[in-house]
Amino acid sequence: MKTHELTNPIPAGEAALENEEWSAALTSLVANSGRARAQEILDLLTRIARDPAIGWQPQHGTPYVNTVPVQQQPVFPGDLAIEERLASIMRWNALAMVARANAAYGELGGHIASYASAADLFEVGFNHFFRAATPDFGGDVVFYQPHSAPGVYARAFLEGRLSETDLSHYRQEITAKRNGMRGLSSYPHPWLMPDFWQFPTGSMGIGPISSIYQARFMRYLNHRGLLDTAERRVWGVFGDGEMDEPESMSALTLAAREGLDNLVWVVNCNLQRLDGPVRGNGRIIDELEALFSGAGWNVIKLVWGSDWDGLFARDREGALINAFAQTVDGQFQTFAAKDGRYNRDHFFGQNPELAALAQGLTDDQIDRLKRGGHDLVKIHAAYTAAVQCKHKPSVVLAQTKKGFGMGEAGQGKMTTHQQKKLDRDALIAFRNRFNLPLSDAQTESLSFYRPEENSAEMRYLQARRSALGGHVPSRRSAAASVAVPAMQGYAGFALQAEGKEMSTTMAFVRMLGGLLRDEALGKRVVPIVADEARTFGMANLFKQIGIYSSKGQCYEPEDIGSILSYREALDGQILEEGISEAGAVSSWVAAATSYSAHGLAMLPFYIYYSMFGFQRIGDLIWAAADQRARGFLLGATAGRTTLGGEGLQHQDGHSHLMAATIPNCRAYDPAFAGELAVILDHGMRAMLERQEDVFYYVTLMNENYAQPSLPAGVAADLIKGLYRYAGTSAAKSEGQVRLLGSGAILLEVIAASELLAQDWNIDAEIWSATSFTELAREAREVERWNRLHPGEAPRQSHVARCLPQGAPVIAATDYLRALPQLIASYIEPPYTALGTDGFGRSDTRSALRSFFEVDRHHVVLAALSALARQGCVDATLCEQAIARYSIRAGAPAPWDS
Repeated sequence: MKTHELTNPIPAGEAALENEEWSAALTSLVANSGRARAQEILDLLTRIARDPAIGWQPQHGTPYVNTVPVQQQPVFPGDLAIEERLASIMRWNALAMVARANAAYGELGGHIASYASAADLFEVGFNHFFRAATPDFGGDVVFYQPHSAPGVYARAFLEGRLSETDLSHYRQEITAKRNGMRGLSSYPHPWLMPDFWQFPTGSMGIGPISSIYQARFMRYLNHRGLLDTAERRVWGVFGDGEMDEPESMSALTLAAREGLDNLVWVVNCNLQRLDGPVRGNGRIIDELEALFSGAGWNVIKLVWGSDWDGLFARDREGALINAFAQTVDGQFQTFAAKDGRYNRDHFFGQNPELAALAQGLTDDQIDRLKRGGHDLVKIHAAYTAAVQCKHKPSVVLAQTKKGFGMGEAGQGKMTTHQQKKLDRDALIAFRNRFNLPLSDAQTESLSFYRPEENSAEMRYLQARRSALGGHVPSRRSAAASVAVPAMQGYAGFALQAEGKEMSTTMAFVRMLGGLLRDEALGKRVVPIVADEARTFGMANLFKQIGIYSSKGQCYEPEDIGSILSYREALDGQILEEGISEAGAVSSWVAAATSYSAHGLAMLPFYIYYSMFGFQRIGDLIWAAADQRARGFLLGATAGRTTLGGEGLQHQDGHSHLMAATIPNCRAYDPAFAGELAVILDHGMRAMLERQEDVFYYVTLMNENYAQPSLPAGVAADLIKGLYRYAGTSAAKSEGQVRLLGSGAILLEVIAASELLAQDWNIDAEIWSATSFTELAREAREVERWNRLHPGEAPRQSHVARCLPQGAPVIAATDYLRALPQLIASYIEPPYTALGTDGFGRSDTRSALRSFFEVDRHHVVLAALSALARQGCVDATLCEQAIARYSIRAGAPAPWDS
C-alpha cells in the first residue's frame, strides 16, 4: 500500500487545511450520527492504519480529564448535602479514633491520611452500590483498602454496629478483651473479627489478586449450576502505591480474558505512597490507564471534580489539558499541599490563558477545587459507568489528595502517611474545614460525634443501607454441613493395600476420583492445579469432569481421540490455572472460603509441587489462614530426596516448617496410602461436618513402593501425629532404640531397623511420625496447662506417652532437622534428629539420601551413637558401622556443600 505522505508531500498550509477538514468531518459525524457511529468509523480507519505498510500505532492513554463527560453524568440519586455531612462526620471519627489511641499509647500506630483521601469513594459505595446479603440475594463482595479501616469502623459506629467503647479500643484487642470489651483490629482481619471483616487485605497486593479470582470463582459456581451469582458483584478499593505489587498486576489479563464484568476496582490515586510520590516524575493515572486498558479492562478516569466543569467549559484553547499534560505527580502533590494563593501563582500563573480562567475565583475557591475522588456526583457517575459495562472488568482511577482536609498538618505532605496525631490548631482547622458541630473543647479532646437517632443524617444513613440489603462489611461464619462418605468407599484400596506398589500421589488421585463420584460431596469438590495435572497423574480427570472454561471449548483438541483427551467445558470442575501458583492458590482461597462468602461449603484440593507452595506464595496462604479457609493443600513431589533429578529449586525440605508457623494449618507427612486416607477423612469431617476453621497441608511423594495395609486401631494416634508401626527383634539383643520416620524416609527407617537387628543385635521400635507439627502443638498446650495449674495433677502429652524415658529416639525425615526437633523439648529420652539441611541437587534418590545423611545406614549409625553415649554398646561399633557401610566420615556437611 502506498501512502499519500510518502509519494506526494503537500505544503504545510494545505496540510493544515486538510487537518481542519478531517477534524470538522469527525465533529460533524458525532453531532449528526452520535458517538456509536463515530466509534465505528474510527475502528474502520484504525484497521486500515494498522496495515504494516502504514505502520501506525495509537498513542497510549487519553487526556488527563474525566472519562465520563459532564453531559453523560446520571442524575445524582441521593441527598448530596446529607451525604457530604455524613462523610465529614466519618472522617472526624476515624481521625479521632487513631489520634486518641496514639495519645494514650504512642506505640499503637494507625493511619489517618489514607481514609481522609478515600472517604468519599467509600461513602458513594456504601450509600449506592455495596449490596448486602439477604435471604434472596447473596450480596456483593467488597475488598477494603486496609489503611482505610478506621473509616469503615467510623461508619459502623454511626450505624450502631460498634460502640464508642469499641472505637476507644482501636488496636487494643488484648486490653479490650481482658476488660470484657471488644477491640478493633488494625486492618481487615476475619480471624480477629469473624463477624465483621470478610477478607484480609493488610498485606499489599493480596486484596487485588484475591478479588479477581473471587469474581472468577463466582462465575464458576454459576456456570456449574451450584449457586446463582449472576447479579452479584465484586468490588475492590485499593491504593495506587499498592499497584506496584506483582500480585496486584499478575491476573489482570485473566480478568479480561474471562470477561469478568462482575468485577470493579476503585484505585485511590492519592499520588502518594508511604515515603513520597508514587510516581514523582510521571503520572500514575496515565501509567495505570495504559496498563489496564492494554490488559483489556474498561478504564474510567475520575480526575477532576464538578468545580472544574466551568473552567473546562470556558477553556476554548485547551490550556488546562495542555497544562495537565506537562504536570507530573510530584508537582500535583505539591499543589495539594499548598494553599489557593500558591496554586493561583504556580499553576494558573503558568500562562495568560490559565490566569484568565482563574479570574473571578478567590484564593479560597481555588484551594477548594476538588479532585474527582472527592466529588460525590463525579464518583457516582464513574461507578455507574463501571457497573453498566458489559463483558469486561472495570477500574476507576480516582485522583484524590492524601490527607484531604488535614491542611498544613498533613494534606499532600511527604510525611502524611505516618501522621498519627494533630495539634490543637490542626484539629480546629479540620473541624472548620468540614463544618463539624463540635465545640473547641470537644474538638481538642477528640470526642467522637454521633448525631441523634432521629436526625436527618441518621435516618438517611440507615435508609440507604436498608435499601441495599443491610450493613456491610459483615461475615457469615457457617454454611449447611455436607455429608462425608465412608472411607471404605473411596479409599478401601489404600486401607487394605496388601503390598500393592504405588506412590502416595497416585493414591491421592485415586481417592479424589472416588470422592468426585460421591453423590452428596462430589459436586462440591474443586480440584485445582497450576499446569501440572499430567505430572500428578490427573489427566484421566480431564474427560471425566472437564476443565472449567467460561467459553467452553472452541477448538478440536489434538488428542480428541484419546481417553485422556483435554476437555474444557462451561461446567467443567477442574480449575487449571496455568503456570501461576499465586493464581491457583487464590482460586483455592476463594473456594475454601465459599462457606462464608457465599453460604455454600466447597471442598478445594490444590495439588502442586511442594517447593512452590509456602516458599513462593506463603503470604497468600497466611491470608487464607486469616480468613478461616477450609480445604486441602497437597504438596506433591515433596521432600528433598524423593524428587531425584530436578535439583536445587525443586526439592523441598522446609515447607513443613513454614506450615508449622500457621496456627490453624494442620500439616501431615504420611508415608503410606492408608495414612493418607485417614488424614483426608479426618480433615473432611473437621471442615465439612464439624465446620472447624482449619485447613490441611498434606505432602505427597512421587516414589512408588509397596504399600502396607493400615494396622488396626491406629487411626486416632495417626491423627495425633505418631503411632507405633512395627518393631524388630534381634536374635540376641544388646540394646534397644526407637526409630521415628515420616514420609518416604519411613522406609529407610524400616530398613535401618532390619540392619540393626541383623548386623548389630539391636532391637528397634518403628514409629510413623505423620505430623511433627501436631505433636508439638499438643505438647505445647499440655506444657502450658501444667505450668499454669501447678496445684493439679500434671497432664501428659501424646508424644511423651509414646516415647517415655528409656531407649534413645532417632527421628529421620526428608525435611530440615528443625522439623523433628519441634518435639525435642517435650520428651525425656535422648533424642537425635536427622534431616536434609542444605541445598537440594540432582541425583538418584539413594545418592541424595546418602548425601543428606538420612538413609538407612546413617539411621543405623545415629542409633549406635546414641546407644554408645548411654553406655549400652561400645563406641567402636560406630567405627565399624562407618567402615561397613562405606560412610564418608570426612565429607563436608551437606549444609556446607
